[in-house]
Amino acid sequence: MGYMNKSIKEIHEDLINGKVTSDELVKEALEKSHELQEKCNAFVTILDDAEGVEVTDNLLSGIPYGVKDNYSTKGILTTGSSNTLKDYVPFFSATAIEKLDKVGAVKVNKTAMDEFGMGGTGTTAHTGIQKNPWDTTRICAGSSSGSAAAVAAGVYPYALGTDTGDSIRKPAAYCGIVGYKPTYGMISRYGVFPFASSLDHLGVLTRSVEDAAIVVDNMKGIDPKDMTSWDSKGINLYESLENNPKGKKVCYVKELCDISNYPNADEELKLHLENFHKSVDLCRSLGMEVEEVSVDRDLLNASYSVYVVIHSAEASSNMSNLTGIIFGPRGEGDNYIKMMKDHRTKGFSPLIKRRFIIGSYVLQKENKERYFNNAQRARRLLVDTWKELFKKYDAVISPVGIGPAKKIDELNKKYDTNTVALDEQLQIGNFGGFPSITIPNGFVNNLPVGINITGNCYDDINVLNIAYSLEINMNYKGQIAGGDNNG
Repeated sequence: MGYMNKSIKEIHEDLINGKVTSDELVKEALEKSHELQEKCNAFVTILDDAEGVEVTDNLLSGIPYGVKDNYSTKGILTTGSSNTLKDYVPFFSATAIEKLDKVGAVKVNKTAMDEFGMGGTGTTAHTGIQKNPWDTTRICAGSSSGSAAAVAAGVYPYALGTDTGDSIRKPAAYCGIVGYKPTYGMISRYGVFPFASSLDHLGVLTRSVEDAAIVVDNMKGIDPKDMTSWDSKGINLYESLENNPKGKKVCYVKELCDISNYPNADEELKLHLENFHKSVDLCRSLGMEVEEVSVDRDLLNASYSVYVVIHSAEASSNMSNLTGIIFGPRGEGDNYIKMMKDHRTKGFSPLIKRRFIIGSYVLQKENKERYFNNAQRARRLLVDTWKELFKKYDAVISPVGIGPAKKIDELNKKYDTNTVALDEQLQIGNFGGFPSITIPNGFVNNLPVGINITGNCYDDINVLNIAYSLEINMNYKGQIAGGDNNG
């Protein structure tokens, strides 16, 4: 009998009752890791020497999980899925990993990702493409691609991710699972490779809202090593879960969710928006107040450009230390400048190089006002617009992306530019540091799609409770790719 397709609470009860041991769970997770690696290429490292631990009252104790490969793990290869760090083994662990170690959680693999988190497709890892377990001709999205694939395939009940634009929430949607990034700074970023520091969030991918709450409760907390972390000890996400949506006020943005805005919409987008509006009706039937709101379309359309400028600028600064001199494979050359140039030229993928070039360009003195400063002003306008919505509404709900996962061989296909704002709007949650969760929202052409709930900073409990109430009244909780699902 398999256990890894169960919820955290179910597995914990089986451990406490002696139906299974931690060692047996680890063995099952490792076997499934190797099976999925053959199918989907989801991992950089599989920890075949992982062992079970003593089980305690903590719900995570003795249960295997996966770690995105940009979390530093002491003594364990940590590459960020980049050739520049292909042999890097940290001498310390990220604070989030230390917290999970302390409660007895068992890491069994490091999951593959877009290189240094810079990508939304799961196709730029130095170990190759991560394939979607629902359909291996399609992407998982990124950058938390390997984590999403592993949880969706039932390797374990949860895996860690990071989210700079939508890198937890979109892979969750494409893989039919839950993806949650809490309020900025709720989880310490210390020991996680920085991409864009003002946008980076840590979070988790699970198969239920309840499991997401359990894991984040064990990861969060103030950390003197991360000045952006804050004291959340008064917030207990798991104990605060309740199915009581009556009276909640939510809204959705007409310019994003009205099919009339997409005259060239394909069948997948039409069905995706139909699914979304069915869920809007479900919200109303559960006693929530739901209203359509309007946001300036030009402002929405600016979101992706704002994201590209800011994250490229911050990334080019954050990763200037990747020279091959301090760590990583040495470049060739008869002086240090040539060695660094050779290391960075050979080590980074074309996508990363483009972003570094953009970042350096927009930060040049003669360009900074026109590009970087204006991007920050537009970011502020977007954040202020959402803050105004949160004065009246508990959350903004939206469809995730423009349909199900795209085919790997069609990634270079030109898509309707009218859909860019819809496809990229989750980035607003990073601009403002807002808590945001994606849950499964049915299927389009037998492929999973998702719905997102985003709320105001520090209002994570409200956001999770709306998601929890929706999840209970849907048929997609705990679904496994290729398994016997209700959906």
